[in-house]
Amino acid sequence: MTVAGVDGTRGGWVVAVVAGPRHVRWHVLPTAAEVMAVTTDCAAVGVDIPMGLAEQGARTCDLLAARRLGAARSSVFPAPVRAVLGQPGYAEACEAARAATGKAISRQAWNLVPKIADWERSLSPQDQDRVVEVHPESSFRAMAPAVAFAGKRTTRGIGQRLAALRRFVDSGTVLAGIPPGPGLGDAVDALAAAWSAARWRDGTAEVLGDEVDPRGLRMRIVV
Repeated sequence: MTVAGVDGTRGGWVVAVVAGPRHVRWHVLPTAAEVMAVTTDCAAVGVDIPMGLAEQGARTCDLLAARRLGAARSSVFPAPVRAVLGQPGYAEACEAARAATGKAISRQAWNLVPKIADWERSLSPQDQDRVVEVHPESSFRAMAPAVAFAGKRTTRGIGQRLAALRRFVDSGTVLAGIPPGPGLGDAVDALAAAWSAARWRDGTAEVLGDEVDPRGLRMRIVV
């Protein structure tokens, strides 16, 4: 049964639909709704985006992911609180975040808001039985816990991540099929997201957090 991994890229989403080590279909799509449409037959879909937002404070799943990563914890961007969605600009978002958490929102988190809102429009609580939030750096740590991964934008870091993926996919074969547009790092992260989706499908995934937000969306990270 196929699985899919999804990572944000410029202008939308890169999707890796994995049917076997040498069988990966790639898509580059502008919206979450289109991602949902092309992955409707997948047994599980892993998406690198916050699903479910807290009203106040940090999400437990983000704190747990950061704790697991130790020195690499900076790869976990704390998800914004729900009040930030719909704010017209960064200043207003910071004001809303301070009112709810006592802290301004980071620029990195603010840049994620349009993509978070995209999934908010497309995802229901029922979808989360199949479509789950993942965090690629946590996935890579679980794949190769002894490896001190270099930054994913470096040649060494990409090589380390491809080596970690080799038991899941034939990286050289599948990467040759990437369509124009996504960066290599985004495509590799999509494969890591698919790896965690496969573990979710098989019942072997680790689950960090499982709180529920007011919309009924579960705030958890699947590794």
